[in-house]
This record gives sequence, structure tokens and C-alpha cells, in this order.
Amino acid sequence: MNYHRLGQTVMSYRKKQGMTIREFANYSGISTSLISQIERGQANPSLSVLELISQALNVPLYTLFINDIDTKSLISKKRDRKKVYRENNDHIVYDVLTPDFMNANIELLMMDLNAHASTTEGYYSHTDKEEIAVVMGKEVYVELEGVEYFLEEGDVVRIPPNVKHRFINKGAEETCILFVLTPSLI
Repeated sequence: MNYHRLGQTVMSYRKKQGMTIREFANYSGISTSLISQIERGQANPSLSVLELISQALNVPLYTLFINDIDTKSLISKKRDRKKVYRENNDHIVYDVLTPDFMNANIELLMMDLNAHASTTEGYYSHTDKEEIAVVMGKEVYVELEGVEYFLEEGDVVRIPPNVKHRFINKGAEETCILFVLTPSLI
């Protein structure tokens, strides 16, 4: 366990509550010296002390450990990426680029769109996310609320929540689009 990260997390929660170490010690029933040692990463607090801290901060106990990061999980190797297929395995593939995808606050996807194909027959929209798409291949069309726009390599489109959209590749070659999706807005 990384006691330094645990200490930083405790200090961050305490400061968000606007408490000094002394005020927090009085409120939690833990000595000021122990709280100071925990926040500096110099103590190995018992489970009962951690429970007192989480109760005093009014946060679930597990949230004190969220910042305990396995740095190996921050790397996404191309050979290990997850693939996501939509509607038809022959025509669209997304590569999930986000390392530690389940714990990330952002989604990064790379889409290969085959020649003469579209992302969906109809439209797609996100009810709770905003999306940015960067054209990495030669060219593609984006259809937003029924209006078609031509995009070239390097062009970017922002797609707010609830905007009906799809991408269309009218060219003879596969094209690539990089997507960045915000965390859920709800």
C-alpha cells in the first residue's frame, strides 16, 4: 500500500471540508500527531482509524484508497487493446485506447471506418456524454442532425450530448477517426 497517496487523499478530503488538522482531530477523535503522520505518509493506520477518518470526512471507506494506483495499468499496449464492434463486424471497429478503461474519467477510442461505410444506418447520440472526434485518415463526412459536413485529415468535430450523428466514409480507402468522450455528465 502506498501510504503517501493515502495521506494525500485524506489531506485533500480534509481541506475540501475546510478543516485544520486540529479541528479534524477534535471532530474525528484521532490525535493531531497521528493525522499529521498519516497525511505525510509516515504512518500505517489501522482499519479502525481509517473507519474513523472516513466517518469524520463523511465518505465511504473505499474512497480513501482510490488513488492507490497500479502504474502498470496506466499503459495501453496496442497488442492488448480491446476491440468494440458496432452493428456489423465487417464495417466498423473501435480500439479502446484508454489505459485502465474502467477507472478512467475519459474515454479514448480509435475507429477504423471501412471504405463506402457509415457508423450506423440511422443516427447515434449520447445522452450523458460530450464527444470530440479528430479525423486521422484522409477524409470522412460527419452528419449532425441531418446536415452533412466534409472533414479532412486533422479536422475536429465537437458533438454535444443528444446531437444525432454518424460518420460516413464515401472514399475508396479505410479512414481512421480518434474519439475523446467526456465522463458521464449526469
